[in-house]
Amino acid sequence: MTDAPPASWPTDSPPPAARALTLTDLLRVPLHRLRLVLAVATAGLLAALGYVALVPSAVSASAVVAVRPVVTDAFTPSGAGADRAVNMNVESGIATGTEVVQRLADSAGGDPRDIRNALEVEVPTGGQILRFTYQAQSGQRAVESANLAARTYLDVRRTMYEQQRAEMLRSYDASITKVVAQQAAVQKRITGAKDSANSDAAVAELAGINNQLTQLNSARTEIAAVDINPGWVTQTAERALVSSAGHGAVYVVAGLLGGALIGVVLAYAWESADRRVRSVADARDATGLPLLGTVRRPGFRGSPRAVDADVRYVAMAVAERVRQPARVALVSSREDATLLTAGLAVALAADGREVFVADDSGRVDRLRTAVLADRGRLPVDPSRTPVPKPRPAGTPAVAGTIPDTAPPRRPSPHPPGARPSTDPDATLTLPRVASALPENGRAATPDEVTVGVGSVKFGTWRQGADHGLVLFNAPPAESDERGVAVARQGSAVVVVERDRTRQGDLRRLVERLRAAGVAPLGFVLTRNGRA
Repeated sequence: MTDAPPASWPTDSPPPAARALTLTDLLRVPLHRLRLVLAVATAGLLAALGYVALVPSAVSASAVVAVRPVVTDAFTPSGAGADRAVNMNVESGIATGTEVVQRLADSAGGDPRDIRNALEVEVPTGGQILRFTYQAQSGQRAVESANLAARTYLDVRRTMYEQQRAEMLRSYDASITKVVAQQAAVQKRITGAKDSANSDAAVAELAGINNQLTQLNSARTEIAAVDINPGWVTQTAERALVSSAGHGAVYVVAGLLGGALIGVVLAYAWESADRRVRSVADARDATGLPLLGTVRRPGFRGSPRAVDADVRYVAMAVAERVRQPARVALVSSREDATLLTAGLAVALAADGREVFVADDSGRVDRLRTAVLADRGRLPVDPSRTPVPKPRPAGTPAVAGTIPDTAPPRRPSPHPPGARPSTDPDATLTLPRVASALPENGRAATPDEVTVGVGSVKFGTWRQGADHGLVLFNAPPAESDERGVAVARQGSAVVVVERDRTRQGDLRRLVERLRAAGVAPLGFVLTRNGRA
């Protein structure tokens, strides 16, 4: 730790370059809000299942009607004329018209709007066929309504043709009556004619009137003989042909997919209102600080232990940027950086440093427990020179080495306790009890944990004033300002917890550090394993 401290905070740094939005970025929001998406999708699925279970399933029955064109001569071969073509769109409109629906409502005793919604008329392409499909809660009701709709359509269409034929016959009858009156008048003229010229003219006129009357009578006969049957029912609805029209599986799938879609929309809405740090790019854009390292969590999600190699890399980055005496505060917005502080302390002490971990929030016991747990996972470095242990008594010393113990002193001629003193104020001398030494040869204090060739001590911030390297486990900055205050006396490392740290809180923390005159070393991206 001999490098120069970093420069002050740049005031004219260029804005970060815009990053391209990828498909992974779009999928990251629903994946991180997976609980919300699953909850809404489950709600949609339960709603669909409830609808299918509570609402009685509908059944449908179908009847088929062949539409027949009404022509004057049914045996004449069809040609290019339009008299033998049927406009099926018009026929479909008549089949679902008010008169048919009203008759069904009068017969079944229901609401015409419900009847209209339950009745469906299908017109196959290129055919003169009407398929009447009726949905009801019971099969018998569906069969009766489908057949009744088909018969009602035929009755309505037959009535319309009968009215048209009656109007045409009435028109022919009026014309025939008028021509007969003319015929009678001409006959009277022939009877009363006095010369042959008038008589011949009246006879010619009577012949034309007779011819016209013959044509009218012939046309009327053809109209009266026209078959006005509009069609016939080729397939009646039967109970055995009733099919279920509830579409329960379709409703269930629609409920699940609809709930998932609504959940994704809500996830994007929630993410827009509550932005979290999802990646290194998000943290760098929010802070403008360099990355010191990322700390992952091994194993399954929820594991509280960090990857030791990641913590050691972060420790190397921190050691590269500070010099002793160093005061490094690990600050965060709302998260607890206790585990990261303990891991950094172990990684720094393993190389022979004396690290003092300070905490003023009552988390010293947690820090000590975490340090002891991390110390047990330290890797064994064969290249590290071990600290020599004391030699057993009687072993000759190797030439050129420094003896591990001090040379023995000459025994006193008057050892303590050999001659009793008669002086009542004499001082009683007790022999010194030798203290046990750890493997590295240093006596450990009650608040000190030996780590590798170094040590980690614990205490408050004031107790660490005389130590060379102090790591301050700062409380969350949103509720306590001591982390920023301590960082003013040294440097700061911003701890960012992925999927939990809000970008707004992170920006506010960096602005507070910057306003207080603190130049942070960088940020560390961690993950608590629960997000």
